[in-house]
Amino acid sequence: MALSVFALHPNILSFLHSTEIETVDAGSPKVTIYMVTEPVMPLSDKIKELGLEGTQRDEYYAWGLHQIAKAVSFLNNDCKLVHGNVCLASVVVTQTLDWKLHAFDVLSEFEGSNEASSGQMLQYAWLVGSQYKPMELAKSDWAAIKKSPPWAIDSWGMGSLIYELFSGMKLGKTEELRNTVSIPKSLLPDYQRLLSSVPSRRLNTSKLIENSEYFQNKLVDTIHFMEILSLKDSVEKDTFFRKLPNLAEQLPQQIVLKKLLPLLASALEFGSASAPALTALLKMGSSLSAEEFRVKVLPTIVKLFASNDRAIRVGLLQHIDQFGESLSAQVVDEQVYPHVATGFSDTSAFLRELTLKSMLILAPKLSQRTFSGSLLKHMSKLQVDEEPAIRTNTTILLGNIASHLNEGTRKRVLINAFTVRALRDTFPPARGAGIMALCATSSYYDITEIATRILPNVVVLTIDLDSDVRSKAFQAVDQFLQMAKQHYEKTNTAEATEGTAIGISSLPGNAGLLGWAMSSLTLKGKPSDHAPVASVSSSARTPTSSNASPAVDAPSTAPVRVSSTPDFAEHLVPTSPTSTDGWGELENGLGENDKDGWDDLEPLEEIKPTPALVNIQAAQRRPVSQPVSQIKQASSLLSKSTPKLSKDEDGDLWGSIAAPAPKSSKPLSLKSTVTDDDDPWASIAAPAPTTKAKPLSAGRGRGAKLAAPKLGAQRINRTTSSGM
Repeated sequence: MALSVFALHPNILSFLHSTEIETVDAGSPKVTIYMVTEPVMPLSDKIKELGLEGTQRDEYYAWGLHQIAKAVSFLNNDCKLVHGNVCLASVVVTQTLDWKLHAFDVLSEFEGSNEASSGQMLQYAWLVGSQYKPMELAKSDWAAIKKSPPWAIDSWGMGSLIYELFSGMKLGKTEELRNTVSIPKSLLPDYQRLLSSVPSRRLNTSKLIENSEYFQNKLVDTIHFMEILSLKDSVEKDTFFRKLPNLAEQLPQQIVLKKLLPLLASALEFGSASAPALTALLKMGSSLSAEEFRVKVLPTIVKLFASNDRAIRVGLLQHIDQFGESLSAQVVDEQVYPHVATGFSDTSAFLRELTLKSMLILAPKLSQRTFSGSLLKHMSKLQVDEEPAIRTNTTILLGNIASHLNEGTRKRVLINAFTVRALRDTFPPARGAGIMALCATSSYYDITEIATRILPNVVVLTIDLDSDVRSKAFQAVDQFLQMAKQHYEKTNTAEATEGTAIGISSLPGNAGLLGWAMSSLTLKGKPSDHAPVASVSSSARTPTSSNASPAVDAPSTAPVRVSSTPDFAEHLVPTSPTSTDGWGELENGLGENDKDGWDDLEPLEEIKPTPALVNIQAAQRRPVSQPVSQIKQASSLLSKSTPKLSKDEDGDLWGSIAAPAPKSSKPLSLKSTVTDDDDPWASIAAPAPTTKAKPLSAGRGRGAKLAAPKLGAQRINRTTSSGM
């Protein structure tokens, strides 16, 4: 029973399997027993392989002796067994650089308390070299051995091991143990007590572990803490793991990679380590080769993505650039992304932003099905996130990963996302990001899209309140106009052979990765920074601005004419976060290529009649009664060459449609005020007068309102004449 128990001790060589094979030798049967253990290497060979020197060597030796001392103490004090052959040859090293005790050929039970027993206690003592035997064992004084403590023989063996270890030579004879030149000073007192000539005075190995100053060093303390990690509280764990990355640089690299790294990976995988341990794991793993990193570190990291600990998830996303390239496309698509995608809808803005930024590394490894079915849907929602920096970074990310989208998805998504949403965002950096993204992806647009969908939206931002947005807008306009010019030249010279889709490369410096915006947790813009673009454009369109663009200046010669199309500022107001726009249709499974990104905006208002025409129609419905004061007002207006409405005139209706003075038989032409297409009175104008202007000028006055009675008379006269 004792043998089966001690075989499970962590500092004793592990037994895996055994088998017996019977053979016949010289006519007699012979049984051979084969035993299978864990893979190990003799300590003497491992020391030569590691080649440690100085402090690192002493620390590693201290850790190894600490492990062997625990194994010997377990045998002597707990199992009442005597190993009998402790020396350098009885120690082996595992793949994780742990020292383990083996060579149990002489192992026997201690019979000191059994008075009935007689004869020798160690039946196979002859297998032990004479240089390793203490004086009482060399003399076969079994009576003295049985009166000695159980650890007496093995404590002598520990002294022999220490001498061989530090001298670097195999013990030749017992007298050599007196040479203490190579023994560390902190270990020398304990070394001398282990080799005491009196068996009862020899140091118990358990006391050696507890009291020896030699075993108190960084390596021993670090490994010991990791082995009892589950017994530590959260404060101790956090403190330890925050110091571990710097501490690992001071320890032997081979021990860090082969001993500490597996311990750390196991602690993280089974939940006993806190989030700061991830930083230490990645720093240790950075010293491994690419193949070793995939074997020893990546499996643990992939499992951590399924953790519910938010701190662990944040740590993974913050350091994804250190291991993301090592992940295979299949692992990312099937095991990593499904867990990462939960961060898109997390209540923490910081985690949403980290999740978004991680896609720059993970997105190229995703399948097109995951792209269209999941990632673009999440990005569509993030582009209307409440955090302005997240909206900005979403646009930047889409511009950076555009090359990984298929052609159909690019046609359906890019322009809609950049123009319908980004260019109309209330946050200036978001608008700037939309312009930069359009420039970086310019090679994906044909000339029709550039002329009809991109340039009209970018030109508006050349009068943006934010100087950075204006600067980027002018650069973008120059770039896209240059592309249009190249297309024009190619078309004229018959060099274009592929139709209108020319795929001109973007300008130098725009095709690279776009930089991230400032963090959403630290970016606090001024109130003016969040002003909607609509207010910028509306103020820029007033005729009093000397720097307004000619494209939006109102004509000074026709102040009374109102355009029938809505003001362009109305289209610059960003969509509500709860609304959907062109590329948001991905959420509903829509993917028609004929969507142009504007189909979700409010429809244009129906064309309204001009104010002059409205006034005319209203005047026609008034009673046909003509006061004398109205006649005076009409005659005073005839003297003006250009009719003009004014608020002070209380809506004089004749200003734009009154007949001229009867100097000519032709009616007055108002082409300088209204165009032929919008002429508000061409169909109802009175015929040329056949009398002098005296009736019209008599009794005219200023300030009267009613001009409609004359209109009614003209309409009746014209109807009568036509009826005749």
